Amino acid sequence: MDYGTAGTALATGLLFGFVLEQAGFGSPCKLTAQFRLTDWSVFKVMFSAIIVAAIGILLLQVNNTFGAQGFYVSEMYLWGTVLGAVLIGAGFAIGGYCPGTSVVGLGSGRIDGLVFMLGMVIGVWAFAGVYDSDFIQAAVTGAQVSARTVPELLGVSPWLVVTAMLLVLAGGFFAGRALEQRSHGVYSAEDITEGRDPGESDELGRDLGREASAARRTDAD
Repeated sequence: MDYGTAGTALATGLLFGFVLEQAGFGSPCKLTAQFRLTDWSVFKVMFSAIIVAAIGILLLQVNNTFGAQGFYVSEMYLWGTVLGAVLIGAGFAIGGYCPGTSVVGLGSGRIDGLVFMLGMVIGVWAFAGVYDSDFIQAAVTGAQVSARTVPELLGVSPWLVVTAMLLVLAGGFFAGRALEQRSHGVYSAEDITEGRDPGESDELGRDLGREASAARRTDAD
C-alpha cells in the first residue's frame, strides 16, 4: 500500500469536506435554495472552483507537467451523460444533497445525510446489477461523441472556453446577487441551525420593535 498516496488522498478529502462545510453545503436548506434561485452560494463556490481547476490544468499542460501521456479524459456518450445529469439533478433537488455533500452532512451530524448516503449506495448496487442488460447498455453507451473536451468539440482554443466561463461566472454573480436581495439574502449559519429562512430574524426584530414602541405609547397615555 502506498501510504503517501493514501495520506494525500485523505488530507485532500478532509480539506474538501471542511471547505464544503464552511460554505454551508452540509445543509440541504442551502443546497435546495439554489434550485429555488434564492441562494446562489452553490453556483458561486462550485463554478469558481471549476474555473480555477480549468486554468490550473491548462497551465500544467503548457509546462508539459503531465508528460507525454497527458491525462485521461473518458469517452463522451451523449444519452448516458444526459440521463445521468437528469438523475443526479433530480436527486439533488429532492434530497438536498449530492454524493460529496451527503458525507459532509453526515459528518456534521445530520440524519438526512445518512439516509441520502444509504439511498446512494443502494442505487449504485441496483444499477450495477442491471448494468449489463441491453437496455442500460443502449442508454449509457449510445450516441458516442468523438470529441472528449469542449474546445475539441467546438474547434476553438481552451483559453477561449475559459474566458466564456469567466463571463458566465460574472453574470451568475450579478444575477445571483439581485435574486438573493429580492428573497431576503442567503442562508447564514444561524438560519440553518435555527431552522429559519433568511430574513426571518430581521422581520422578527422589526415586529418586536414595533410591539415595544406600541407598548411605550400605551404606557405614556
